[in-house]
Amino acid sequence: MRYSALSILRNALKGNLGWTPAWRQPEPKPHYDVIIVGGGGHGLSTAYYLAKEFGVRNVAVLEKGYLGSGNVGRNTTIVRSNYMMPGNEPFYEFSMKLWEGLEQDLNYNVMLSQRGIINLYHSDGQRDEYLRRGNAMWMEGVPAENLTRAQLKSMLPYLNFDHARYPILGGLLQKRAGTARHDAVAWGYARGADRNGVDIIQHCEVTGIRREDGVVTGVETSKGFIGCGKLALAAAGNTTVVGAMAGLKLPIESHVLQAFVTEGIKPAIDHVITYGGGHFYISQSDKGGLVFGAEIDGFTSYAQRGNLATAEHVMEEGVTMIPGLSRVRVLRAWGGVMDMSMDGSPIIDRTPIDNLYLNCGWCYGGFKATPASGFCFAHLIAKNDPHPVARALRLDRFERGYEIDEHGAGPQPNLH
Repeated sequence: MRYSALSILRNALKGNLGWTPAWRQPEPKPHYDVIIVGGGGHGLSTAYYLAKEFGVRNVAVLEKGYLGSGNVGRNTTIVRSNYMMPGNEPFYEFSMKLWEGLEQDLNYNVMLSQRGIINLYHSDGQRDEYLRRGNAMWMEGVPAENLTRAQLKSMLPYLNFDHARYPILGGLLQKRAGTARHDAVAWGYARGADRNGVDIIQHCEVTGIRREDGVVTGVETSKGFIGCGKLALAAAGNTTVVGAMAGLKLPIESHVLQAFVTEGIKPAIDHVITYGGGHFYISQSDKGGLVFGAEIDGFTSYAQRGNLATAEHVMEEGVTMIPGLSRVRVLRAWGGVMDMSMDGSPIIDRTPIDNLYLNCGWCYGGFKATPASGFCFAHLIAKNDPHPVARALRLDRFERGYEIDEHGAGPQPNLH
């Protein structure tokens, strides 16, 4: 069923009894051309583009929980393309362009709000870094704007401009950036994939990968064995666990990243704002709640919950940047399991194992990359050739010395 004003009116007159489920609940077939492990944003978008753009429709998405139970429903919903490195900026700008047409493409409201993102800087060195990033963006045709302290005071008067250690000197603005509703993105892609013939199988945990003569032939699951021609891993923080089933040892670590939501308040924060003095970032949802987060917890974990020490640290950073936050109550928090790569940039590539494909290493950037990640991964699976904007995101770049270290933090996953 296609959503439209006419369909809403027609179903309203019928007591809303004519709506069909957004996607089916199929039992797994014995064999698929492609199996995608992971029913999050990246797995679902990969399935959608495989079917819609490349005509590969005999596809199954296996999700061990329910749709939206992983990182796609456990993030701060930020969408942006303000990157600097050549391997990253074209990719994330491709994603930004897909975001801008996503609602029309999916026929689904993902609540994209291009309110702009402002990265604050607090020293001359940070100013130079952000100016360099802005210039790199312009070189790729992506508009960016440097904001002075006076401009920021006019736009964001609630910030703590005169903090003794982290005075706010200016900021870098990308106007096209913003937020989207995370669970709606999962639902929209799931609905679109299902309409194109993809089987979305929930509560189906992969427990093993079967290989014959070095070639993957299928997966053992909680619903039995399912054969496949190609196997694609898009399991986020659990990628190392699933990859180990095929004998892969991957250059990523799993860390918990917490996010928080406050009680609803009147409209106050018009942009997404990031704090250069730490790693704090904040926006305001359409319901009025302030959505924010900061650093990862700092130790490896597969638990979707965070520790109290990190929660306290996040609150300290937030109140340092916006003193008025101290009067707002936090309602809830959640944790996502981040797949942190050695250089802070993602991996979309074939593996040394025939017909096994890999999508991982998204660190903090997974949600904003959802459309491009799915499109480029689908391109790789369908054509066995990387998409032009994802050619640098190779698995062997660490061995070859072609790291994409956006922050210059070195080969330490927890620092990215």
